[in-house]
Amino acid sequence: MAQYQKKCIFTSGTATQFKHMGLFDKIKEIARITDHINIGAAQSHIVSNIDFRGPNIWILAFAIIIASVGLNVNSIPVIIGAMLISPLMGPIMGVGLALGINDTTLLKKALTNLVIMTSISILASTLFFLISPLSLEEPTELLARTNPTIYDVFIALFGGFAVIMEVCRKERGTVIAGAAIATALMPPLCTAGYGLAHGTFSYFIGACYLYFINSVFIALATFLTVRTLNFPLVKFSDPDKQKKVNRSITAFTIILILPSIYSAFMVVKENNFNQTAKHFIEENRNIGNSYIYNYKIKHNAHKPSQITISIAGEALSEEDIATLHNRLEQHGMQEGQLIINQSGTFVPDKRSEQEILKGIFEQNEQEIQRRETLIAQMESQLKAFNSKKFPTCQVARELVAQYPQLLSITLARGEMVDILLMESKGESVTEEVVAVIRLSSPITDEEKEKMGKWLAIRLEVPNVKIMVEQQ
Repeated sequence: MAQYQKKCIFTSGTATQFKHMGLFDKIKEIARITDHINIGAAQSHIVSNIDFRGPNIWILAFAIIIASVGLNVNSIPVIIGAMLISPLMGPIMGVGLALGINDTTLLKKALTNLVIMTSISILASTLFFLISPLSLEEPTELLARTNPTIYDVFIALFGGFAVIMEVCRKERGTVIAGAAIATALMPPLCTAGYGLAHGTFSYFIGACYLYFINSVFIALATFLTVRTLNFPLVKFSDPDKQKKVNRSITAFTIILILPSIYSAFMVVKENNFNQTAKHFIEENRNIGNSYIYNYKIKHNAHKPSQITISIAGEALSEEDIATLHNRLEQHGMQEGQLIINQSGTFVPDKRSEQEILKGIFEQNEQEIQRRETLIAQMESQLKAFNSKKFPTCQVARELVAQYPQLLSITLARGEMVDILLMESKGESVTEEVVAVIRLSSPITDEEKEKMGKWLAIRLEVPNVKIMVEQQ
């Protein structure tokens, strides 16, 4: 009872003190997290989730296959379910923690497990897509993981902040599961496997880039939070070793932060160009008697981004093209950034209807004659080719009757160039037949010569060159 009264008095006093605070002090008191975190438990939790062996390997492989199925059939609920059971977040947060507390041993362990985890994920998804009988014409969920945007950077960064804050909190909830869904580490790895399985390396590169962005910004969020909350740094008894470790951690941190800044800059730049291009298309959808029915945007790290527009209707005149270029400059883009595809256009024909029909008939007649000539040429070439084919199987049977040690025979017709004659008289090419035979036991030169003469008579050619391949 006394404890209860004491608690009530304390609570009452705290409430009274809070009531008399200024607005800024109230906000500061509400946002203060020092009373709600457990640094030791958080550090132990992150370290324990770095290890990647045993059941975690199988869980990851199964989750990757589930996510691959979801991507393959464009099923968002299946993809979300796979992300909920995936253990991908552990090693990434381990990298951020190791950088934050200057622990090189933990950093090596986290990076090793991250590489293993990524490799297994890509391997599992590649194997799935190699054997999957499903093939979608428009795999929208796959395509969404090949072109990172500024929103992916924000999601990864603030998702990482949410996860590390949840780990540090004394009473954990469901934030980690939600952040795992939001940051979407699984789908890019599945898309990378799809790109490898189908030879679509643009998918592979784009998906790996998105995975890199997600991983780096989650690790960066963990690093910043660990430093802000003053996690205990790793100390060494040897001052020289301490300096060496500090330099290594600092160098790796710079290596982590600089690419993330560059990636964020490139994503913002690409996002701005995408928005500008979208506005340009919307404002110039119709051009005279033509219209833009499709457009594609291509980004290049070392060159200005380009937009390719596909035109339908009448072909654009020079005035129309000049107008487009002028409007392009008004949107802050250069003339070389616009590519016009007019394969779907036509040039208006001002001739009379009778002339048009006559021209069509003439073109059809010429096309028919051209095809008939081409067919005749192909039939002639096919007949000539078939006439030069050797009855190899029958020849082999006849030769085995004479030479039982014969194991195989290869007949080939080719052209021989005499170098000396070519240098003195120009090109000198003669047809030559080569027979490659494989024997279980050797034959004499006389038998070899006799075989060559017999083959020349049998194949109706001037001579046959024998090449013996001994068993």
